[in-house]
Amino acid sequence: MTPGTSSDTTVDDKFAQAISLLEAASTVTVLCHVQPDADTIGSGLALAIVLKRRGVDVEVSFATPSELPESMSELPGREMLVSAGEVRRGVDLVVSVDAGSRGRLGDLGDCLDAADASLVIDHHRSNTRFGTLNVVDPAAESTTAVITRLLDAWSVDIDADIAHCLFAGLVTDTGSFRWVRPGSHLLAERLLATGIDGAAIARQLLDSHPFGWLPMLGSVLGSATLVPEAVAGLGLVYAAILCSDSAGLRSEEIESVIDIVRTTSEAEVAAVFKQQTADEWTVSLRSKSSVDVSVVAATLGGGGHRNAAGFTAFGTKETVVAALIEALG
Repeated sequence: MTPGTSSDTTVDDKFAQAISLLEAASTVTVLCHVQPDADTIGSGLALAIVLKRRGVDVEVSFATPSELPESMSELPGREMLVSAGEVRRGVDLVVSVDAGSRGRLGDLGDCLDAADASLVIDHHRSNTRFGTLNVVDPAAESTTAVITRLLDAWSVDIDADIAHCLFAGLVTDTGSFRWVRPGSHLLAERLLATGIDGAAIARQLLDSHPFGWLPMLGSVLGSATLVPEAVAGLGLVYAAILCSDSAGLRSEEIESVIDIVRTTSEAEVAAVFKQQTADEWTVSLRSKSSVDVSVVAATLGGGGHRNAAGFTAFGTKETVVAALIEALG
């Protein structure tokens, strides 16, 4: 089938189609997005646990970095993770979880072409519907929440191992339940009822950093810049993490900076520019309420959610910052 040709039905209606694809497959590759967070890994491992128990030959992978972030090293099912170089081509089904576009799969995007079918499961409004079947619910607080509903439709019993993976995505994508929707706390209660230690999971994922994180924060936050006239006077605050700042630190430490910068009360929008090479930057965007940063990110080649998005840019820091300010208006 051609990507994006699945019928325009509701998400719940598509669960039956997704289950049919999953039940028909004897070999499955689950792909998480590059620079994986707990929502993509939690979604991938939860689904892989279910498939393995059903006798399916399943593997999970992501293109970069080369190793799983340490904060996720205790997630159940991680033994099914394989390196990007070992991922099989030509399986019955490739499932993409929490990736808004094919590009977010990095070098593993070609796995979609070699598979008999592809299933996209996601909650990003900017999702490009790049699978043969796309189960995308922009109203969901996390992709693990979508996976939970899929498992319910499949009559799968959610035990502690699966719940651990699902809770990891839920707690991180809601910012420890600061950004919730109706039903978020009910889902958390249900997962916690399986016996998982929610506090320990959250601490491992969100509140554990090496000492080297502190001097990096001092350097980066000390160079933060407020542009009050940006965003039509609503304000922009931004900071840059240079390669020299991040040397030796994990991706968790780098990604955590945006959640500190975003607390600036004088700015509606926050941005963190993360240097990858001399002229390559990945940019994280956050907004408080009135600005849809997913639209801004899309104009710059990225995407995401209304209040959390990102993109990749090339050039000097000054030119990349100027391009963002212009896009924000």
